[in-house]
Amino acid sequence: MYRIGVDLGGTNIAVGIIDEKNEIVARAERKTNAPRPAEDIFDDIAAAVKDAMQKLGIANDQVTSIGVGTPGSVNKELELIEFANNLGFDNVPAYRMLRERTGIQTVYFDNDANCAALGEAVAGCGKGVKDFVMITLGTGVGSGIIANGKLVTGVNYAAGEMGHTVIVYGGEPCNCGRKGCWERYSSATALITQTKTAMRKNPDSAMWDVVNGDFNRVSGRTAFLAAKQGDPAALKVVNTYEAYLACGIGNVINIFQPDILCIGGGIGNEKENLLEPLRKIVATEIYSIHAKKQTKIVAATLGNDAGIIGAALLDE
Repeated sequence: MYRIGVDLGGTNIAVGIIDEKNEIVARAERKTNAPRPAEDIFDDIAAAVKDAMQKLGIANDQVTSIGVGTPGSVNKELELIEFANNLGFDNVPAYRMLRERTGIQTVYFDNDANCAALGEAVAGCGKGVKDFVMITLGTGVGSGIIANGKLVTGVNYAAGEMGHTVIVYGGEPCNCGRKGCWERYSSATALITQTKTAMRKNPDSAMWDVVNGDFNRVSGRTAFLAAKQGDPAALKVVNTYEAYLACGIGNVINIFQPDILCIGGGIGNEKENLLEPLRKIVATEIYSIHAKKQTKIVAATLGNDAGIIGAALLDE
């Protein structure tokens, strides 16, 4: 028997079918093209699910469940995606829509960062620990929290939104409605904005060389690549970004004190270029500075597969 996991992102819909060893044995993708009507997005989710099943040559009776990791918050009692600001979702009857479109009745939904954390905890860098936090640095800042081996979801299933904790009071407006959210300073989107601002102010910066003079090619890696060349403007961007990131991570550690804090997402691909200086800053930010046992800050190991595997493993 197989489980199906769906990673519903702001850019892509990624589907994977996993076997009993928690390994992905078939895949399919579609573009999300958000924002657009939820009905259209779910049509594409179902189409991708059917594509993956056809590749593996299986039918519905060989699938035990479909799990979906989605941005935003899910009300599991009412079977709704209550709010997903990056998708434009508001009280979407997701469970019913997925059942109707796939014909598979056992469906689960959870926050995408929760799914990524579950995937890493079961099959990745958190395997074997009970207290684990994953931070994803992508379009936003996502987080999934596992305490004593279980996902922390809260009374309304919306817990774990560390990206929408405020680190700069009255700061940059966030699309969640608050100002100064960690997401506005530490997401890949925020880093790209910070990089472009620095490039405008520094026309001789090596950051321009990295993108061959094309402003549209600026990515979350641009400042890191130029910083390796010793470019002062890029170094300032990276150092400022690291400081914002460390502020939020210090908060997470002070609250949860996990065995492992894992960093994934696009910026997480920088691995030790990001993590080595980050650990040094975080060490000065945490309350438990004198404790013998400290949280280990590590890079995610499953990449984009974490969300797919975690979604497939959902079992409410």
